[in-house]
Amino acid sequence: MTTLNCPEEYLLAKKLVKLHPWSDMVKFARSGGEANSIAIRIARAASKRDNVGICGYHGWHDWYLSVNLRSKKNLNTHLLPGLETDGVPKSLRNNVYAFNNNDLYALKKIYHKHKIGSLIIEIARNHMPNETYLKSVREFCNKKKIVLIFDECTSGFRRNLGGIHLLAKVYPDIAMFGKALGNGYAITAVVGKKKVMEKAKNSFISSTMWSERVGFVAALATLKEMERTKSFNQIISNGKYINKKWLELSKKYNLNLKIKGFDCITSFEFPKNNQIYKTFISQEMLKKGYLASNLIYISTKHTKKIIDNYIQALDKVFYLIKNNKAKVIKSLLKGPVSKKTFKRLN
Repeated sequence: MTTLNCPEEYLLAKKLVKLHPWSDMVKFARSGGEANSIAIRIARAASKRDNVGICGYHGWHDWYLSVNLRSKKNLNTHLLPGLETDGVPKSLRNNVYAFNNNDLYALKKIYHKHKIGSLIIEIARNHMPNETYLKSVREFCNKKKIVLIFDECTSGFRRNLGGIHLLAKVYPDIAMFGKALGNGYAITAVVGKKKVMEKAKNSFISSTMWSERVGFVAALATLKEMERTKSFNQIISNGKYINKKWLELSKKYNLNLKIKGFDCITSFEFPKNNQIYKTFISQEMLKKGYLASNLIYISTKHTKKIIDNYIQALDKVFYLIKNNKAKVIKSLLKGPVSKKTFKRLN
């Protein structure tokens, strides 16, 4: 740990700008919530407007939770339903406004009513983005001088080498990356255009730990390995294979599973009593040596052999679910039913 910037910080910034040619500057942090808050601070400084539009999950900080100050239900369609707001200043209640994914009309309505200066959207979590919609959003933000932010802390580097927005060829003013960028080490990046990012000079953004060296070294090593192995192609292939096997089990036991995700992060849901079955699956799979529920973040270490063995174990659990009512399955649980947390975006 040092107060000085390490060489790897410069090298990583240079690499990320090269991967995202629309960008010019990078600021680093250690968590997704920090990166999102940094992006909002910079965007507000650049737009000179306080009000923000949001779509998706963007962390736990006051600016985001303040959406629920007007109604506890405002974030219900943004992955985490029922979030409480104790500790969030009531004075923030009229600054941030939520709308649902792919709803351009709702976005325009928010702008005309509240004159937002910044817009932050999570472009991919459970499915690939609608390119036509993203292009329309970009055009609208250009027209209204809104700073457009893409939160790719979860989606980045899982479908390609960089942000998924590169595939859609729609470029924001700021984008955030994390999770896969460090392959398990704490590192997040806020990448942006110079004309927006340089406005950070007019504010104060700092942390003792941001100059810690391990995250930068890990990210550089991760990007090098991604380039060498094209890891994103492998995890997409693994995810498609798992989806195929899930569908086969669903058909075998007539479970009508609903499979969602963009291959490299994939999951399934039962049409009814999903939380009971999810809890039961976790319980029974642990007995068989698998830490598993109804969601998988695919890794390059998930080989076909590992996946096949996992499916064989899951087959036995699905057999029990098929042949017992939900009430019976619930009675077999050794603990309480798991609480519902992240909710799917439409």
